[in-house]
Amino acid sequence: MPPLEPAANSEMIRLVDIHLKLESAAGPVNILRGIDLTVAPGERVAIVGPSGSGKSTLLMVIGGLERPTSGQVWVGDKDLAQLDEDRLARFRRGTVGIVCQSFHLIPTMSALENVATPLELAGHADPFSRAAEELDRVGLAMRAEHYPSQLSGGEQQRVALARAFAIGPRLLLADEPTGNLDGETGRAVTALMFDLVERYATTLLLVTHEIDLAERCGRVLHIGDGRILSDRPADLRGAAALA
Repeated sequence: MPPLEPAANSEMIRLVDIHLKLESAAGPVNILRGIDLTVAPGERVAIVGPSGSGKSTLLMVIGGLERPTSGQVWVGDKDLAQLDEDRLARFRRGTVGIVCQSFHLIPTMSALENVATPLELAGHADPFSRAAEELDRVGLAMRAEHYPSQLSGGEQQRVALARAFAIGPRLLLADEPTGNLDGETGRAVTALMFDLVERYATTLLLVTHEIDLAERCGRVLHIGDGRILSDRPADLRGAAALA
C-alpha cells in the first residue's frame, strides 16, 4: 500500500489495516488483526472488551510504544513509521499524555520532581514552576515534596494526571486509570481526568472495564480478538451489552 498523505485537520488519529503479530513459545500470536480507525481532535473514545482482546496493545501502537507488524499509524500530521526511536520519544513528550492503572511514578523522586521530569526533557523554560501549577490544579500543592510511597493510591494517580497534562497534550491515552482505586477514589480521579480533558481540549482514548466510565465518553469501541467488533455512540445500555 502506498504511503498515505498526512491526516486531515479533522483527524487526530488515523489507523489503516493495523496488524500486530508477536512471537511466543507456542508460536506466533496475532494481537491486532486489521484495525481501521479515525478519531477527531477533541473526541472522547472508550475502548471496551474482554481481557486479552488487544485494547492496551492498541493504545501502545497509537502512542508509538509498539510498532505494528503492518499497517499505517498517523497521529496528527505524524506518520509514526517514519520516526526513529529518538523522534518517537520527542513526539510523545510533545503530543501524548499517558496514564495507566499502575501510576508508574519514579519512587526516588518527589511528586514535584515526577511532574517536572518530562517538562525538563521537553526543554521547558521553567519546569518546576509549571509542575507546581499542575500539582495545584489536581489538588496536591501541599503534597509536592512527598514521595510516591508517602501518597495514597488516589494521590499517586493525581500526580500521574498532573504529569500527563503538564505538557498540554493533544492526546491522552488512559489505560484502566481507576483499576487500582476504590470506588469513591476512582470516581474522584475520573471527574478530575474529564475536567482536565475539557480544559486542555485533549483527545481521549480510554481503555476501561467500567461501564459507567465508558458511557461518559462520546463513543464506544468494542474490541474482541484483535478486531473492532462495533463502533457506536456511547450508550449505557449498549455498553452494558458489550462488557
